[in-house]
Amino acid sequence: MTQFMQQNFEVRPMAEFAEEAYLNYSMYVIMDRALPHVGDGLKPVQRRIIYAMSELGLSSISKHKKSARTVGDVIGKYHPHGDSACYEALVLMAQPFSYRYPLVDGQGNFGSLDNPKSFAAMRYTESKLSKYADVLLKETNEATVDWQPNFDGSLEEPIRLPARLPNILLNGGTGIAVGMATDIPPHNLTEIANATCALIDQPNLTLEALMQYVPAPDFPTGGEIVNTKEELVKLYTQGTGSIRLRAKYFIENGNIVITELPYQISGEKIQIDIANQIQSKKLPMIDDIRDESDYENPVRIVLIPKSNRVEHDRVMDHLFATTDLEKSVRVNLNMIGLDNRPQVKNLHQILTEWIQFRTETVTRRLTHQLSKVEARLHILEALMVAYLNLDEVIRIIRFEDEPKELLMSTFKLTEIQANAILETKLRHLAKLEEMKLQAEEDELQKKRDELLQLLNEPAKLKALIKKEIKEDQKTHGDVRRTKVVERAQAEAIDEIELVSNEPITVVLSKMGWVRAAKGHEIDPTQLNYRTGDEYLSSVLGRNNQQTVFFDNDGRAYSLAAHTLPSARTMGEALSSRFTLSASTVVNYILCDQDDSQYLLAANNGYGFIITYRELLSRQKAGKAIVNLGDAKMFEPQKVDLEHKPYLVAYTEKGRLLVTELSALPELAKGKGNQIIGIPGAAFKKEEDALVGLYMIGAEDIIHLYFGRSKITLKPNDWQQFIDERGKRGKEVKKGTKITKLEIAVNN
Repeated sequence: MTQFMQQNFEVRPMAEFAEEAYLNYSMYVIMDRALPHVGDGLKPVQRRIIYAMSELGLSSISKHKKSARTVGDVIGKYHPHGDSACYEALVLMAQPFSYRYPLVDGQGNFGSLDNPKSFAAMRYTESKLSKYADVLLKETNEATVDWQPNFDGSLEEPIRLPARLPNILLNGGTGIAVGMATDIPPHNLTEIANATCALIDQPNLTLEALMQYVPAPDFPTGGEIVNTKEELVKLYTQGTGSIRLRAKYFIENGNIVITELPYQISGEKIQIDIANQIQSKKLPMIDDIRDESDYENPVRIVLIPKSNRVEHDRVMDHLFATTDLEKSVRVNLNMIGLDNRPQVKNLHQILTEWIQFRTETVTRRLTHQLSKVEARLHILEALMVAYLNLDEVIRIIRFEDEPKELLMSTFKLTEIQANAILETKLRHLAKLEEMKLQAEEDELQKKRDELLQLLNEPAKLKALIKKEIKEDQKTHGDVRRTKVVERAQAEAIDEIELVSNEPITVVLSKMGWVRAAKGHEIDPTQLNYRTGDEYLSSVLGRNNQQTVFFDNDGRAYSLAAHTLPSARTMGEALSSRFTLSASTVVNYILCDQDDSQYLLAANNGYGFIITYRELLSRQKAGKAIVNLGDAKMFEPQKVDLEHKPYLVAYTEKGRLLVTELSALPELAKGKGNQIIGIPGAAFKKEEDALVGLYMIGAEDIIHLYFGRSKITLKPNDWQQFIDERGKRGKEVKKGTKITKLEIAVNN
C-alpha cells in the first residue's frame, strides 16, 4: 500500500468507481447526446451540423455542396464521433417525410418513404441549409448565444441557437438516454405560433384554452389522428401518452385508394401485409392490390374489391385493426429545460419556458444593438466636434508631436473618439459629409430611444416578440396535414365472417379421420376409406360454422368447419389436431349455430341441456363437458322446445317415462339432473339402465317393439306415461323388454 501511495496511485473501491463512472456516462448521454433542449429543440449533433453548415456558407440561397464536406467539418471541428452517425443525422433533417419542417435542403438520394435508410453515401449527395433554418441561425451573430470551446479548445461553438420559433414542438425528436427517453411529435407551425402569441398575452392561460390553438400533433405524412379529445387533453397535461394515427383513403370508381400513411410507416410493408392476407384468404373480398405511387403521388395504394357490394369502410376497419394502416405513436415530452435538467413537461410548461428563452434572447439582441448604436453615437459626437473645430483639429494634427493626447485634453474626448478623428480621411471633411453625419446621428438617437423603450417597457418587448413570431409564421407557416377526427375503435373482421356460407357435409370415420364435402346431397357411405377403416357418422352444416367432436370420456373438441380437408382426400386424423390419448375414441360429431341447444345424456339416466357455444374450445386438449363416471353417453340431440316439448325415456327393463323437456336444467358442463329413475343398491333390486331418449311433439305417435310384437301409442295413449322428471316410469308390457322405439310425426 505504501508503495502505491508513493507512486501517486489513487486507491478506491471498485463499486464506488464504477458507480461514479456510469453516472458520468449517463449524464453525458442525457445532456449531450439524446435529449433536445427546450430553447432550440436540437440535440448537440444537430446543432453542430447546422452551425457548421452556416460557417461553410451553405445558406438557403447558396449552391449545394457535397455532404461529405459538411460531415468532415462537423466531426473534425465540433463533433468527434462516427461519420456515419453524423451523416445519418444530417439526412434525417433533410427528409420531408421525417421532419415537419426540414432544416437541410438535400440534393440526391436522401431515402424514401418506403425505406428511409436507403439514402446514398455522403460522397454522392449534396446539401445546404433550408430556408426554415434561418429561424435558428438568423440572430447567431448578435450576441444572443453563449459560446463554449470545442472538444480540443481550438474553436468555439454555440451552446444553443437563438431559435425564433418553438422548434422543440415544430419538428419534435426522439432519443434514448440512460434511464429515460424522449418522443416529441411534430406540430403545425401556424398553430404553435398562434398558441405562443396567446400565451404571451395571457401567461395564465389554461391548458384547455391553449389546446384551442394546438388540438394535436401534425405529422409530415398526414393521416388522421383518431384519439378522443379527453385522451389528447390527458396527453398534453401529463406529457406522456400515445397518438393513434390512421391512413387516409377515398373511393374512386369502386376502388379503395390509400393516399396518406401513418408517420414512419412504409407503404411497401403495408402492401406486403395486405397481399399476405389476400393470399391466405383472410381478405377474400379484395381481388387485388396495386401500387400507383409516383413522383406526384408519393403514396397511392389501390385496393380492388371483388364486387361492388363490398363494404369499403368495413374492409378498411379490418385493415386498421390488422395492419400498420393504424399505428400508435408514443409521446413522451421529455427535454432539457432552461435549468439544464431533463424533465417531462406539459404543453403549457414547454411554451412558457420557450417564451422565457425567447425573451432572454431578444433582450440580449436588443442590448447588443443598443451598445452598437451607443458606440457609433460616441464616435459621431467626436466627429461633430471635429467639424465644428476643423481648423484647430487640423492644426493640432499637423504641428503637434502628440496629437491624440492634445485632442483628448482640448476637446474632452475619449481615446476611442480621438482615434476616430485621427483615422478620418481628408475626403470626409467635406460639408456634405458633415450633413450626412448629422442625419446619421439623428437617426441613431431615434433608434436608441426605441431600443431603450423596448428594453424598459415589457409590454413593448412582448409586442416585438409577437410581431417577429407572426412574421416567421407568414414566411414558413402552412395548413395542418394531419386531421383530428374522433373514430370508433377499429375491429378486425371475424375469420368466420370471411368464410363463405356454403353447405357442407362433415364425415367422420371409425378410426378418427375427418373431412368435409361440399353440399348436402353426398352419400358419405360411398366415399373411399383407408384399409380397415369405414364410415362412422356425418352431419350437415355450413362452411362458416364450428364443428364439435365428442369422445367417450364426455370431452368436446372444436374446429372451424372451413379448415377441414376436402372429401376428395382421405381426410385428416383428429389426433393431429387434438391431444387425444390412446384410449380416446371420438363417437359423435356436430355442426351448428352458436345459439343452438342440445340435449346431452348418458345411460345412467342423467342429462342436461347445453348451448352450442359452450361446447366450443380453442384448446387442443378439448373441454370437459359431460361427467360420465362409468356411464356411456348418448348421441347429442338438437332441442326444439316449440315443436317437441316432451322427452321419452325407456330402460332395459321395459319401463317408459314421458316428461317435459323444459324440466331439464341448462348447464355449461356437469352430470345434469336425473331424467328417469334408475334403481341401484338403494332399491335392492337388479340394476337397470337407460336405453333410449327421444324428443316428441304433443301430436306424435310412439311405436314400441317387443321382439316381433308391436304396440302403437297415440297421444291419448302415451299421456298416461307422463310424469315428473326423475320418476321410475311404468312398464308397458309386464316382464317384457322394449327392443325398439320409434317416433312417428302425426300430420
